[in-house]
Amino acid sequence: MTLSRRTLIAGAAVAAGGALVANPAASAADASSNGIGNLRKAMDYAVAKLRAVAPTVTAFPTGTKFEKYTYAADGGWVGGFWPGQLWMAYLYTNDDFFRQLAESWALKLAPRETKNTDHDLGFLFTPSWVTAYRLTGDTSWRDGALVAAGELIKRFNEKGQFIRAWGALGTPDNAGRMIIDTMMNLDLLCWATKVTGDSKYQDIAVAHATTAQKYMVRPDNTTCHVFDFNPDTGAAIGQNTVQGYSATSCWSRGQSWAVYGFARMYLRTGNRAFLDTSRRLADWTIQHITDDYIPVWDYRSPLAPYDVKDSSAATVNAAGMLDLAKLTGNPRYEAAALRFLDALGRTCLTTKSARADAILSRGTRNRPAEDGVEIGLPYADYYMMEAILRVLRPDRAKLALDI
Repeated sequence: MTLSRRTLIAGAAVAAGGALVANPAASAADASSNGIGNLRKAMDYAVAKLRAVAPTVTAFPTGTKFEKYTYAADGGWVGGFWPGQLWMAYLYTNDDFFRQLAESWALKLAPRETKNTDHDLGFLFTPSWVTAYRLTGDTSWRDGALVAAGELIKRFNEKGQFIRAWGALGTPDNAGRMIIDTMMNLDLLCWATKVTGDSKYQDIAVAHATTAQKYMVRPDNTTCHVFDFNPDTGAAIGQNTVQGYSATSCWSRGQSWAVYGFARMYLRTGNRAFLDTSRRLADWTIQHITDDYIPVWDYRSPLAPYDVKDSSAATVNAAGMLDLAKLTGNPRYEAAALRFLDALGRTCLTTKSARADAILSRGTRNRPAEDGVEIGLPYADYYMMEAILRVLRPDRAKLALDI
């Protein structure tokens, strides 16, 4: 009898005990005994991979197929992460090779400033143009990112107090839909208020985050992927999902978006409720993560904890929990972040493949649609580099991230 890969993984995990780790601090030594050296090795590998692959990249990477990049000419929703990776490499190495590439690729996103078809303007312009402005002081980057922020606030539904996720303005499909991912786009709006002095951007970010807190964060400290409203009246309809297992499950990358997004909103606003929300979500994640520290794609999949993994959820968790560690002074969050990074370095780097374009493997884009299952993903690579830079070079990370 031929066993499936999933069956073999599940059997091995059961044999190993499949223990849950409720207190990462208790095992922090595992990640820290050689931790800095291992992080440096992972970052050196990331930089070497970018140096080798970047000259061959023909458009914005969106993921991998058979380990080679697939592309979108306009960047899709992930276009900002490619110049973002190059900026992280520049900050780590101070090599103008990466700075020039980062600027060149960021410029290619210019047509997206006013293409208002979804909420992902923050994903597109924060790691690319906002970072470029912070590092260079060139006001053309600032001005372009402000145009994008201006487009993003047009998506705000006053009646429901949320930013519409999908669909062109004026179209009916998805008009009343908010998603947890948007928490990551709010930093663009907070930045816009900081550089202009106009509170309208951050006011909308706060309103959206407050609505997400009310409707998308459950009493048990898990999150839904989607929440639907009547777009005309703002009346709440209910939880839903596109990328999770079910409307009531807990899509792992969505949970990590929320950990990071609410922590960042506290950093920008000082609103204690956002910090408390981030902490509760992070605590739940720490309590339910398996001891390999690479989340399954949905924590409540029937096959969890032995189902398909998503390394991107681990990278976003690492970055978000580093925020929490700094904001709270609680070493538990730093210990968890280091364990995520240690796990990524040990089990997800593409070091054993000569043909791989991405830095990390085992990322899952959209499991229900069978779209990109355990592949390389540009946001997984970006957030791993961001998190490692925060640990190894916090002075340089602060320049780019204003943290």
